Amino acid sequence: MSINIVEKIDDFVKVRHLLVSVSDKEGLDDFIPELLKINPGIKIFSTGGTYGKIKEILGADAASCLKQVSDYTGQPETQGGLVKTLDFKIYLGLLTETYNESHKNDLARTGSVPIDMVVVNLYPFKETISKQNISVEQARGNIDIGGPCMIRASAKNFIRVASVVNPVDYEMIISELKTNNGSTSLKLRFGLAKKAFEHTAAYDRTIADFLVSKSFDDVRGCYKTI
Repeated sequence: MSINIVEKIDDFVKVRHLLVSVSDKEGLDDFIPELLKINPGIKIFSTGGTYGKIKEILGADAASCLKQVSDYTGQPETQGGLVKTLDFKIYLGLLTETYNESHKNDLARTGSVPIDMVVVNLYPFKETISKQNISVEQARGNIDIGGPCMIRASAKNFIRVASVVNPVDYEMIISELKTNNGSTSLKLRFGLAKKAFEHTAAYDRTIADFLVSKSFDDVRGCYKTI
């Protein structure tokens, strides 16, 4: 397997395409309109309840800039939202190094776009297992798959993509975009990548600790086996 070694990149990357899929929707009411004020031509891809929230925030303006991920990928969400963002076009957009001609050809071939910022936070697994008498099955249903994948992909590609996992950072990001004509700096993207990997590591650690604390009898008690 050959690994691409990138030696020359842009310090500043204009945010043109944004992917938003959050469990915690706090702060979106200010963050999304501010992004559009800074970069009026921005295109937003979103899913499920997040799409509905952004559509409500933007009102009539949503038609020109907001698209459901399923409409972009051509693949409808599975029942219960089990699979929403695990799609080749999404990960091509997240992982593409736009300095690479082969990658740019892949974007053109598939009708995909490079995604410049990902705003994702995860299913509330820790909050769920903190409740009384939570079963293994109830906990299992709150293990996020697509979210950590998007966070990791965008954080890996910090040379181009900003990975945003905490609403606390929205104000700081808006400030930087205003200062830099709607662009993220490499310093910002690298700082966000560190936070992103800390976030997914803590999330996985919580899941692992919960499962380790359970016996097979706890699991067997949830299901009727055939």
